[in-house]
Amino acid sequence: MKLLSIKPIAWAYAMITLGTEILNSVFSFYYVKLFLHMYKISEVAFYQAQMILMIWNALNDLTGYFHNSQADCCSGRHSSVLYGAPLYSIAFLLPWFPWKYYHEGDWLSGLHPVVSLCAFDSTLTFVQQAQCMLFAEIFTRHDSRLQLIKINQVASLVGSTSILFGGLISDNMEIFFNFQAFAVLIAILATASLYTGMYRMSHLGPKRSPEENLFSESEQDLPWTSIVSLMRQLLTQKNFCLFLIMSFFQVFHLTFFKNFMMIFADNLIPEDVLPSFLRSIMYGVGFICPQCLVLISQSWLKKFGYYKIILISFYLEGTASIVMSLLGQQYYYLLALYLTIIMVIVQASFCLFNLPLADMVDADLLKFNRQSPLSSMVFGINALFTKPAQSLAPMMILSKLKQYGYGNADKSTIFDLHDAMFNLICLVPLGIAVIQILVWSPFSMRNKTDYTGAL
Repeated sequence: MKLLSIKPIAWAYAMITLGTEILNSVFSFYYVKLFLHMYKISEVAFYQAQMILMIWNALNDLTGYFHNSQADCCSGRHSSVLYGAPLYSIAFLLPWFPWKYYHEGDWLSGLHPVVSLCAFDSTLTFVQQAQCMLFAEIFTRHDSRLQLIKINQVASLVGSTSILFGGLISDNMEIFFNFQAFAVLIAILATASLYTGMYRMSHLGPKRSPEENLFSESEQDLPWTSIVSLMRQLLTQKNFCLFLIMSFFQVFHLTFFKNFMMIFADNLIPEDVLPSFLRSIMYGVGFICPQCLVLISQSWLKKFGYYKIILISFYLEGTASIVMSLLGQQYYYLLALYLTIIMVIVQASFCLFNLPLADMVDADLLKFNRQSPLSSMVFGINALFTKPAQSLAPMMILSKLKQYGYGNADKSTIFDLHDAMFNLICLVPLGIAVIQILVWSPFSMRNKTDYTGAL
């Protein structure tokens, strides 16, 4: 089916994706370098911010679940995006404007990342959880979900160009005023995109019958014992637990490259080999090409299914890391290509994760003969278990780099630091790929016919 023939509601859904992708790509890619290099916050302050974020994430995901589990599919979810859109854009702007001129060890520079990270995560969760549940509840057929994935990747592709243009306009954040102006511009564009998408969805989305609304009202009064019982039913299901483990490592892997790709490239690839302009293109390709890969692999996705495609991506990551490790860090162009390829594969496979999640919602509905899907609980538990990886990845990697003199003026440790960085970009993907292959291989719900008893 051609893109133009896809239902208008899918285009509206994609507009929400566009708005979130524009800001989320820039935030996750630049914030670590911003606080460590420009604001020069201490290592302890960085760890404290990540620890607080990890705790905040858990509380945020739980409250997000309770908010969305009590919301009508086509009214409460819409309200979450409509009210969250301006807050999301404001939270995005928080880190790029220092509250004062920071001195080394300034307590305010330690508070800044805490407020910025927690505010951005809260508003992003508020919007994305509602959007993910709309994916499972409105698009109930597998074919319609594949079509939605396709058009969603077009929106993600457009949104991901924010990394490319941000790098070109600001010389990879070296001209900070230009970057700040760019941040304000894309915040305005993202808000407009979110509002446009949700306004259209509120008019095009299916309406619940009076009987469904009556049932929805009864769901709001579920006692804690029932909620715990439902969570136990989900967490004792083999496939769901396997997916949670695999997804945790995928989020860790993706965060690792998003947060440190620029830092690794700056240290391992000399400026005269890869000038700033080409670096901006490389970073942009790392965010744009995953969407292109998903778009061109639609026929493979229909033929082989998401299970095999995701599994193949793990083997490709492991193979690429072994080859790069054997070649060594002196091949600068191959190293730049390797960083880009790994980034593309990890992001592309992660784009497919909503498919197994939505299928598990459907399978759970059939297996337990439920009157309403547990979409909010499934997506909420997934977020609760995987979000800590977003904090653990930067903490663990920074701790390792600090052992080899990262951030110090002592030039005698530079070669050890470069060796440590190279080992990280080869061994971390290899280790994660091995774990994910072992965990994902037993996953038994591999297509829509595997619903009965598959969970």
